[in-house]
Amino acid sequence: MTRRTRTPWATSIDLAWRYLRGRGLRSALTTLAVALGVMLVFGLNGISPALMEAFTKSMMSAAGRIDVTVGSAFRQPIEVDVLDTVLRTPGIAAASGEVQRPAPLTSRAGLSDAPAMINVVGIDPGPAARVRDLPVEQGRALASGDGDVAVLSSDLAERLAVRVGDELTLPSASGTTRLTIVGLLSTPTVPGQEQLYVPLASAQRLFSLGDRLTVVEASLAPGADRATVEDALRRQLGDRYTVGGLSSNGSLVASMEVAQYAFTLFGVFALATAGFIIANSFRTVIAERRRDIGMLRAIGTPRRVIRRMFLAESLLQGVLGTALGLVLGWLLAAGAFAAMRPIVSQYMRMQIGPPVFEPWTWALAIGLGLLVTVLAAVLPARTASRIAPLEAMRPPVAEVHQAVAGRRALGGAALVMVSVFLLASRVPTWMAVGSVVFLVAIALVTPAVVNPLASAFGSVVELLFAREGALARSNLQRNPARSAATVTAVMLGLASIVAMLTVVASIFSGFMGYIDRSMGSDYLVIPGSIVLQEGNVAAGPRLGAELRAVPGVASVASLRVANGRLDGHDVQVIGIDPVEYPRVASLEWNGSSSDAAFGQLAQGRWLIANGIFASQAGLRTGQAVTLETPNERRTYVVAAVGSDYLNAKLSTIYVSQDVLARDFATTTDLMFLLNLAPGADASAADRAVAKVVDDYPAFTLHSTQEWRAEQQATFNGTLGIFYGLIAVLALPSLLALMNTLAISVLARTREIGMLRAVGATRRQIRRMVMAESILLTLIGIAFGVVSGLWLGYALVVAMSNVGWEMPWSFPFDGVVVTIAVGLVFGVLASVAPARSAARLDVVDALHHE
Repeated sequence: MTRRTRTPWATSIDLAWRYLRGRGLRSALTTLAVALGVMLVFGLNGISPALMEAFTKSMMSAAGRIDVTVGSAFRQPIEVDVLDTVLRTPGIAAASGEVQRPAPLTSRAGLSDAPAMINVVGIDPGPAARVRDLPVEQGRALASGDGDVAVLSSDLAERLAVRVGDELTLPSASGTTRLTIVGLLSTPTVPGQEQLYVPLASAQRLFSLGDRLTVVEASLAPGADRATVEDALRRQLGDRYTVGGLSSNGSLVASMEVAQYAFTLFGVFALATAGFIIANSFRTVIAERRRDIGMLRAIGTPRRVIRRMFLAESLLQGVLGTALGLVLGWLLAAGAFAAMRPIVSQYMRMQIGPPVFEPWTWALAIGLGLLVTVLAAVLPARTASRIAPLEAMRPPVAEVHQAVAGRRALGGAALVMVSVFLLASRVPTWMAVGSVVFLVAIALVTPAVVNPLASAFGSVVELLFAREGALARSNLQRNPARSAATVTAVMLGLASIVAMLTVVASIFSGFMGYIDRSMGSDYLVIPGSIVLQEGNVAAGPRLGAELRAVPGVASVASLRVANGRLDGHDVQVIGIDPVEYPRVASLEWNGSSSDAAFGQLAQGRWLIANGIFASQAGLRTGQAVTLETPNERRTYVVAAVGSDYLNAKLSTIYVSQDVLARDFATTTDLMFLLNLAPGADASAADRAVAKVVDDYPAFTLHSTQEWRAEQQATFNGTLGIFYGLIAVLALPSLLALMNTLAISVLARTREIGMLRAVGATRRQIRRMVMAESILLTLIGIAFGVVSGLWLGYALVVAMSNVGWEMPWSFPFDGVVVTIAVGLVFGVLASVAPARSAARLDVVDALHHE
């Protein structure tokens, strides 16, 4: 009878499976880490495509027969002759010149379901009927010769609490416009595209456009090739116009794409963290299994079998973790949709189906789940295979560890000096490299300082746990390599928290400085959205004239907005009065720039670039640049680099209002800043200014001090979001701490059995393990805070070098929160290992090898 010979891989897999089954808690924790990362990648990327699919269906239902859209590349009004050009193009069956602009709904009292913005679509009813489907459910459609009337979808009318015959008031360039509802449509409302159809002439008066349009919508003739028609239009119209197909809600689509990208990055980060936890687990497991490895090597087991055994363990855990993560990811997406479905149906008027998992989502989740897990075990597997049999049979010698740790600490100290040099360079790329070098340096130094730090923090822990604290301290000092691995894991998690809070504190401090500089007037008259181009209705010259005529008002400065392109970069162009603006406000200047730049704007085509755009486009003071305007290319000279509060995060340049009128044909105002004359009656001026602004519902009057306090309160309110993110960032640290503590308990099974045999109670065992967890956490917090402050400073300086001038701010509250979060997680991480240790059977523990 022939005996069947087992392959080396079969032997390795069998050994790996037996060990995983025998070490259930450690195996479960490392497998859970993989599952968590896969769950995030798979689940979150199943939500986004489903939402996009639902949105596209809704958009198509409202788009009618629109095949081609033509608009300005600068988001400016376009001339009527563009419509004639489109109609003459071969392949175009019909075209409609339209005005499409958002307007704020200023009166929504008691209407919680009403949108803040509504998209006004001005159409010529005859041509529009050939490219749009506007089925009337009640009332009538728009007709030629109509005045200020409107039609809208019936579901939107319900949300606005209006019906046929009612009036709807919208802000306009001259104050307000009252529109009479004459018809309701059966088409569904598209989220973010709540549309109100009005006659073209009414829309042009509403937005002070004269006879200009904002877009031309067209449908193709039967059999026409879309690409051929679009190419012909581009040749005829030139690069000042955009030509495309069906355009959905750009901001929503962009937001969802960014969200999907962020979801993926977040999941990859989670998987990378899981890989570190697994690598940490395998490193500490080697110390626990030295005798096992030595015995296997002594009986002739080849090194390759040892390596394969560890790789097999990681592969098995990767397969199990990935499978579990896919299930959890599906549950995550399905649960999210179950919660979102009624909300989306009620407020967004969309019906979303089940999660959509595209092939690339499966490939990404499975590939990362397996790849990260196996790669995390490569180095530990090589280390395990290199242990000599006699070396493995002997207990580890403390002096050897100290010598190795000392050499690594010297290397770490050298890397700290390198990182200091890189940070001092203030070059963003080198600073980023320096931050990574610093973290590596801390990881190398940690094993050499664990013992003295354990002694220092141990006295604190012993105040709480008395004798159990002393045992915990000796456990850490007896195996500093294992302790250093756990401390490093905690450090990485907490360093990211402190760094994030440092950046947040610096941003908040910097933006409050921006407010004080660029919004330093006595009063602000601002539109509904402080992002000036987000659906705001500009005012004609009358509002500014009325504000200047108010008794007691000394200075009034306005902001006007257009769009241009510089060296291929789209840029927002803000028009200011170079004389009036410096009297009420200023900019946060970069480098040597100063208020003298305003005088240069008055001399012609000079510009001030904000920090973000100057960094993006590589601009410097005195440089001549070519700016593409709606009319033609113009040469401007950079006068300075400076930013204001509203546009600090947007690519922006500032020019004089006279130049803006000549080159961009923009003369309407979107914002006003007012200063009172010295000694003026503030109460009387308040009432007079408020009376003027009341006639323009698109604008709101604010005392600058009150508005600043509101912005401060808004900043403070957003801290809750960051604290939530902190909890997410701290989760990997908790997993790492639980993982290492579980291994520590397993490695000390015999020791715990001896303590129980000499009379230690289960409560004392639990307290000992908890004390060890808190001690490890305290050391990790110390390293994490130092590393986090370093990283935060590097990030703040890097932001300043790319255009965001932010003062570094020490995050006092953030450090306190980090310490509290770390301690809470240290206690939580000890619960399961402590219970496991306390429940060990004394006899079984004493027989454990």
